[in-house]
Amino acid sequence: MRHIFMNRKEGMELVQVAILIAIAIALGLIFKTQIGIFVDSVFGDLLGSDF
Repeated sequence: MRHIFMNRKEGMELVQVAILIAIAIALGLIFKTQIGIFVDSVFGDLLGSDF
């Protein structure tokens, strides 16, 4: 009986991870241009700075 409970718990963790990944992908697609602009500006600032 305990073995069945452990499999359910692991299955629920897998579902939670899958949902979080789906949310991250959806947010990435929604804010694709804003993320691209932010990354470009950050790398532009890093490459333009004098270390």
